[in-house]
Amino acid sequence: MKFLLVFDFDHTIVDENSDTWIVKCAPEKKLPNGLRNSYRPGHWTEYMGRVFVYLGDSGVKEEEMERTMTTIPFTAGMVDLLRFVGENKEFFDCIIVSDSNTVFIDWILKAADFHKVFDEVFTNPAAFSSTGYLTVQNFHAHHCPKCPKNLCKRKVLKEFLDKQLERGVSYTQTVYIGDGGNDLCPVTFLKKDDIAMPRHGYTLEKKISQLSQDSSPVECSVLVWSSAVEIMSYLKLLIKE
Repeated sequence: MKFLLVFDFDHTIVDENSDTWIVKCAPEKKLPNGLRNSYRPGHWTEYMGRVFVYLGDSGVKEEEMERTMTTIPFTAGMVDLLRFVGENKEFFDCIIVSDSNTVFIDWILKAADFHKVFDEVFTNPAAFSSTGYLTVQNFHAHHCPKCPKNLCKRKVLKEFLDKQLERGVSYTQTVYIGDGGNDLCPVTFLKKDDIAMPRHGYTLEKKISQLSQDSSPVECSVLVWSSAVEIMSYLKLLIKE
């Protein structure tokens, strides 16, 4: 019996938002006001599509983007945690569910040699067009009113667990590690033996504690972390048991 580790990416694995980090490639490292103000809540992927068009129009090439993205810092303790998970894959299946995109995550994981730690990455598909522009698409369609229109992480997690069950794989415990508001939906799906690990001081922690105050607490256990070393300590206890 294995444990399933589910990681968010931005502000969880890396200590920044990969989508805003790419702006370092833009002329003067900033976006025009009109473009910046064009974001509509729930429509981040379309907004990033416009950002990538602007970068392409500004002559920013793939190599420069990749160079920039691989300078993004990992969260405190995360390098040690991912090494530990990589060395103990017989105990852990490990997936990423992220609102970033396939190109950014691929670059960052490969540059740090962490791509083998993860069994699957669920994120918005991205690719470079024949003209050298980065394009991004919505991950899927869903009917969840709580999530941005391109990605419901609960749906991803449920479908992954169902698919694993069909293969005869079930998990002793799911450990969900995240920080953002869009991580609340999958956390409310977790069962009482599972554990949510919200990053201290971020939206997910606040939303979970708000639910407790509204007397509809999440079913799973909750363990807050500031450094990924704390997550690693918990996982070490798990595999000792």
